Order: sequence, then structure tokens, then C-alpha cells
Amino acid sequence: MINKGSLIVISGFSGVGKGTVVKRLVSDYGYDLSISATTRAPREGELHGREYFFMSRGEFENLIDYGGFIEWTQYVENYYGTPKKYVEESLQQGKNIILEIEVMGAMRIKEQYPDALLIFIAAPSIKSLQERLSGRGTENEATIMKRLKKATEEAYDMDKYDYIVVNDDLDVCVSTVNSVIESYACRRDNNLQFIQNIKDELKDI
Repeated sequence: MINKGSLIVISGFSGVGKGTVVKRLVSDYGYDLSISATTRAPREGELHGREYFFMSRGEFENLIDYGGFIEWTQYVENYYGTPKKYVEESLQQGKNIILEIEVMGAMRIKEQYPDALLIFIAAPSIKSLQERLSGRGTENEATIMKRLKKATEEAYDMDKYDYIVVNDDLDVCVSTVNSVIESYACRRDNNLQFIQNIKDELKDI
């Protein structure tokens, strides 16, 4: 019997490096990543079906109407969503799936999957976050200010997450997040079937 997999939800402020953390978790530890859909334009080096499923607003809104997303939201004038089919099939196969999504989407996931593990990646300070956003050189000042304003709102939801991990050193952050996930997998409530199997085996001794 294959145990159903778990959802691992990773959120964080824009520019905090959560995307890099997730990529390292996938490459270093072999986690599966749920690919989100978005209506924003691809950045340099991004490919459809790898970083995101890039869609037009019409395509995205059509999937909303057909219930094709576990969650979706509009963020800085673009849509983002988690396709339902891939996630459900992966969980049934026993895979642990990482979802990299923003705060509102994470709260919707928790409502549907109470056992989901929620991890928030934070910067050491808002000043350092602003410096990271400016240093990327991919957005104008107006967009940066929108992201900082959004971060102000998100900060008030940080206490709804199970774990907060500060990304001050990438290697340390990735290792810490992996340790959190491994510890979560050892929780009693995630091993009820295993406990029962042991009890059943002991009956035959």
C-alpha cells in the first residue's frame, strides 16, 4: 500500500530567494515541484512547462471557470494558480509535492488540505529585502514599491505558517528547510498506517 503524499507549501516575500531555495530542494534532495500557471511574461531563461505554465488571461480565466485550479490569485496585476490535476495525481502516487505560492494561495491550500506543511521564507530585515529587489534589476521602481507594499500585508500572515526560515545564507536555509520537512514526515499523525502495521505484525509473534 502506497501512503498518500504530502503537500509542502513554501511562501515568502518577493525577492527573498524562495525560488532559488525551492530549486535547490528539488536538485539536492529530489523533491517534486508543482508547476504553477501564470499570466505574467516569462523572464529571461524561463521556459513554459519548466518554471511556469505561461498562459494568456483568457486561457487562465477559462480554467478558473472549469475548476482547474486548487487555488489561484491575482498578484501585481497578474494571475497565478496551482493546477489541480497534477497535484492530485502526484499525491495519490505517494509523492511529496512542493508548492511555491503566495500567502493567500497558501491559506486556501490549508483549508483544503489541513495536513499541508506551510513554510515561510523570510529576509533578515525589510531593508535587506528592498536591497535584493533593487539589485535584481528586472523591475522598475514602481513595481518594486508594489512588491514592498504587498510584503507589508504578507508580514501579518507569517504567524499562520508552521515554520519560519530566514534566508540569510542560501546553503543554511536550504538545509534547514529540508530538516523541517524530514521532521514533519516523522510526526505521529503522518505515520498512523505505519504504527498500525507494526501492531499487526506483533500479533503474529
